[in-house]
Amino acid sequence: MRICVYGAGAIGAYVGAQLASAGAEVSFVARGPHLAAMQANGVHLLIDGGERVVKVRCAADPRELGPQDYLIIALKAHSVPDVVGQMQALLGPETAIVTAVNGIPYWYFHKHGGEFAGTRLDSVDPAGKQWRGLGPARDRLRGLSGS
Repeated sequence: MRICVYGAGAIGAYVGAQLASAGAEVSFVARGPHLAAMQANGVHLLIDGGERVVKVRCAADPRELGPQDYLIIALKAHSVPDVVGQMQALLGPETAIVTAVNGIPYWYFHKHGGEFAGTRLDSVDPAGKQWRGLGPARDRLRGLSGS
C-alpha cells in the first residue's frame, strides 16, 4: 500500500511515521529545511519519553513519487488550493484522499441534504480548484463524517 502525506508538519509527520512503522510504504511531500532534515535524518517521533526515528522517502516534487493508493493532505486549509495542480502526479484512478486539514473540508456539503446540499464555499475552495482537481468522490473521510 503506497501512502503519500502531502505536508509533513506535526500532524502529517506523526501520521506518516506511524503508518510507516506499521509497515506501509509511506512518502512525504515537503519543502525547504524541513525536507532536507527529513531526507538526511528521518522523521523523529517523541512518544512516551522515547524517541523513534523513521526513514521514509521525501520529495519536494510529487512527480518523483508517482501515483499513490492513498493521499493524505495534511496542510493548512488555506494552502491546499495552490498545490492541487501539483497533487495530480500522486493521483491514479483509484487513489483515495484523506483530508486532514483544519476547518471545514471543501467537500463538506456534498450530498449533505437540505438547503445547503451541493453548496461550495469559495472561502474554503477558491474557484472550485479542489472540487475539480481532487473531487469529493475520492475523499474517504466524507463517508465517515455522515455527509
